[in-house]
Amino acid sequence: MSTTKALPLLEPDAAAPCCPPLSERPLTAEEAERTSVMFKALGDPVRLRLFSLVASHEGGEACVCDISDVGVSQPTVSHHLKKLKDAGLLSSERRGTWVYYRVEPTVLAAMGQLLTRAGTP
Repeated sequence: MSTTKALPLLEPDAAAPCCPPLSERPLTAEEAERTSVMFKALGDPVRLRLFSLVASHEGGEACVCDISDVGVSQPTVSHHLKKLKDAGLLSSERRGTWVYYRVEPTVLAAMGQLLTRAGTP
């Protein structure tokens, strides 16, 4: 019996970032609040490193067993991964005794678009 589950397909609208490029117009208070949660989570060097390890891992997902060597204890790694997950930057799936993390599909595109100039590709 397999414990894997199929992930839902994203609708085309789901890929839209939360906010327009910063050079297009000022963010609303709500947009700034939503966006700051992501950047606040990435403001910690260990979290940023964990996020980059997951994002760059072959296949687009990483087992916690493959990314836990970041110079802090395993409980601290779990704490930081939870913060990244709570901020909407990562999703996870338990497979047996291990947890696999992946970057949410629209996160990198949304963050990249937010930081690009309006009207540039």
